[in-house]
Amino acid sequence: MKKINKKMGIGEILEICPEAGEAMAKYGLGCFGCPMAQMESLEDGAKAHGISDEIVRKIAKEINQKLKSK
Repeated sequence: MKKINKKMGIGEILEICPEAGEAMAKYGLGCFGCPMAQMESLEDGAKAHGISDEIVRKIAKEINQKLKSK
């Protein structure tokens, strides 16, 4: 199982775990359908939307929990 981290691209994360969009949207990162999502890392996308590092860690943790439960 591949573990998600904040340096991974949003598009890559969604390929690995399509349900990741739910966790991103929950914390205000709803642009995962945007063309920039294919180029930006989770961290960069979050910073562009004023989302803190703490929340980015929560998003990654939730996505990793979704992957574990598969």
